[in-house]
Amino acid sequence: MIGSVNLDLVARVPRLPEAGETLAASGLQRVPGGKGANQALAARRLGADVTMVAAVGADAAADEALALLTADGVRLDRLRREPDEPTGHALITVDDAGETTIVVIAGANATLSVAPDDVRDADAVLTVLEIPDTAVTDAVRHASGMVVLNAAPARPLDPELIRRVDLVVVNSAEYAAIEGLDAAGAVAVTYGGKGAVLRRGGREVARAEPPAVTVVDGTAAGDTFTAALAVALLDGASDEEALRRACAAGALAVTKAGAQPSLPTAAELEAVL
Repeated sequence: MIGSVNLDLVARVPRLPEAGETLAASGLQRVPGGKGANQALAARRLGADVTMVAAVGADAAADEALALLTADGVRLDRLRREPDEPTGHALITVDDAGETTIVVIAGANATLSVAPDDVRDADAVLTVLEIPDTAVTDAVRHASGMVVLNAAPARPLDPELIRRVDLVVVNSAEYAAIEGLDAAGAVAVTYGGKGAVLRRGGREVARAEPPAVTVVDGTAAGDTFTAALAVALLDGASDEEALRRACAAGALAVTKAGAQPSLPTAAELEAVL
């Protein structure tokens, strides 16, 4: 996994605030997060052997942000600690319906670079857009296995980069915002509670819906979906089965509070399937 590591500061509110509005929160949590770290931990809990390539600060927040990755056995030997940068943070509000707003402060994530040895022997490389463009480009260029890009947060992408990616994962808004995504080997587009579709060559080849669940916190739904889809495809599942597993995993992730504490295990996924 080539990506971001953050410490999430999560406030629970009855509804998301309007511009200029002040709301009283019912509590504040400090939770490990970051799109890269979330996907690394999700893949690990689903049975994959995962190495995290990332940058954090040399501060106490890094220890908090890395706690669950360490506990679940994600390899951190390629982690960089930057003495002159703070660990990344995300400011998150979650309302009673599980909807979120997220503001990311990159911190050390903005310094991440990728060397050929970081990715060369990996069966699959997952990366996200919470890190510099150069890190994403180098991760894709040096990869020898399957390349998965969760293109979030959305920004314009080099057409050549897109053509090198085996699987792009985006939500519907990101799919509309980023031109040329259908040039990738495959594109998975998520639609929240309505499920997801998988496209190859500009055509829909698979569609799946999630199981009905009670939504508590949607922060890590997309990250869990991405990791589960990559793991299933790497394990040889068909497009239809991989998409079904990814939708189920994403649904499980919204049933608990916090990004990484909510990530399902392989046993929990099998149970709901």
